[in-house]
Amino acid sequence: MQQTETSGPAVAGPRPAAAPTGLSPSRAGDFLTCPLLYRLRVIDRLPEPPSPAATRGTLVHAVLERLFDSPAADRTPERALGLLRPQWERLLGERPELAGLFPEDPDGAALTRWLADAEKLVGQWFRLEDPTRLHPVERELYVETALESGLLLRGYIDRVDVAPTGEVRLVDYKTGRAPSRDFEGKAMFQMKFYALVVWRWKGVIPKRLQLVYLGGGGDVVSYDPDEADLLAVERKLLALWERIGLAVATGDFPATRNRLCDWCDHQASCPEFGGTPPPYPLPLARTSDEGDPTGDPMSEES
Repeated sequence: MQQTETSGPAVAGPRPAAAPTGLSPSRAGDFLTCPLLYRLRVIDRLPEPPSPAATRGTLVHAVLERLFDSPAADRTPERALGLLRPQWERLLGERPELAGLFPEDPDGAALTRWLADAEKLVGQWFRLEDPTRLHPVERELYVETALESGLLLRGYIDRVDVAPTGEVRLVDYKTGRAPSRDFEGKAMFQMKFYALVVWRWKGVIPKRLQLVYLGGGGDVVSYDPDEADLLAVERKLLALWERIGLAVATGDFPATRNRLCDWCDHQASCPEFGGTPPPYPLPLARTSDEGDPTGDPMSEES
């Protein structure tokens, strides 16, 4: 693996519209869930206010990442909990907008409860894994590779473990509860995405993919991929990229109602909630008589 990179502070306020340049697991999931959500996030790049739940996840991830700076014997629950406040102060310094998470909290009670919930999640992790026996080679590793088609895949892997015998394990922390069996495959798709990137980048198929769920009663879900799995994921992503390309060319990003709509920040721009999307900001491709776009909507000129 190459050097670890960490994500920078979130950019507040509107940013110029832009055509998509590649796929991450989150954005692939957005399009599969609701094409309009994908458009508003990736193309219109509308700002989204920080949420307590997502920010708590960021904080817990930061604590678990920094804990591995300590020698193995010092990776104790007490040390991890001692990192919470400093990491929260660091996040506030990088993202001042987080100070508005609890606008009606004059005595700080809501913030105290929120930090206590983060403490519970950190404590749960120690019941699921023993950090004194773990020796990650990478944390918050940025990975990126281009497939033969030119499709750029990218994302951040929470942790990469390598056994003395060379087997690679990719680990992702989830601060929510483990999904039901019906949704487990969808959750593991993110890890297969990362496994595909590592395989195409380094020529190594990870031995194990592991999701560590800190919410609820806590759970660890593992999967051992093979070449057939990753080739299937690659085909799915190529087909998805074609669908995205057609949507970019035509501006057709339909809204799709789903179980996450109640938490969506873009209801004012969604026809399903009586809203109106902003004018489409990209040029539309010319279409042939059959209605298919002409030219490559993913070209650098688009």
